[in-house]
Amino acid sequence: MINQKIAALRQDYRLATLNEREVAAHPLQQFEHWWQEVIQSELEEPNAMTLATSSPDGKPSARIVLLKSFNEQGFLFFTNYESRKGKEMAANPQVSLLFFWKELERQVRIEGTVIKAPAEVSDEYFNSRPVGSRIGAIASPQSEVIAGREVLEDRVRELEAGHIGHAPQRPEHWGGYIVAPLEVEFWQGRSSRLHDRLRYTLESGNIWKIERLAP
Repeated sequence: MINQKIAALRQDYRLATLNEREVAAHPLQQFEHWWQEVIQSELEEPNAMTLATSSPDGKPSARIVLLKSFNEQGFLFFTNYESRKGKEMAANPQVSLLFFWKELERQVRIEGTVIKAPAEVSDEYFNSRPVGSRIGAIASPQSEVIAGREVLEDRVRELEAGHIGHAPQRPEHWGGYIVAPLEVEFWQGRSSRLHDRLRYTLESGNIWKIERLAP
């Protein structure tokens, strides 16, 4: 059952440490600190994150989406409201996010609740996108079965012809989501798999409890 070539793949992590006495009291502040280090490291697509959702009966699904902003309210991304993930988030707003920055030997796990972003936030971002991306968002019935790629290509051509001289507006089925964190875990790879794991858990008010987890 075990493929020895795969099983033998391993990396010993030695770049950094993560100490309770040195981290910020609030997870968003700690995330900002790590984020700045990620940006300075010039990693490719550092804002790529795994979004995990589940159906009402508990069937999970996960995919990569792109972080577009974060602040004290939470983590912002955009997608089709009528996609599989959109429907699952409407039925069950409990979601998780995962960042993995391999070059820095770091992960960040976020668990929380998701809400739709205000319409003006979605409008502002949609209008900042290239016209091709805007048309693509309108053309694609995301997650639905289609007969072939030509269905999309024909729809794009129709939309391009219909928007000559003016940019398309954001459709009602597309916009932003904000994940408000309830639990955030920072993971720093360490040698011999004895990784550093610090978990922030939201308690009453805006007080966060910091605990170390065994690797």
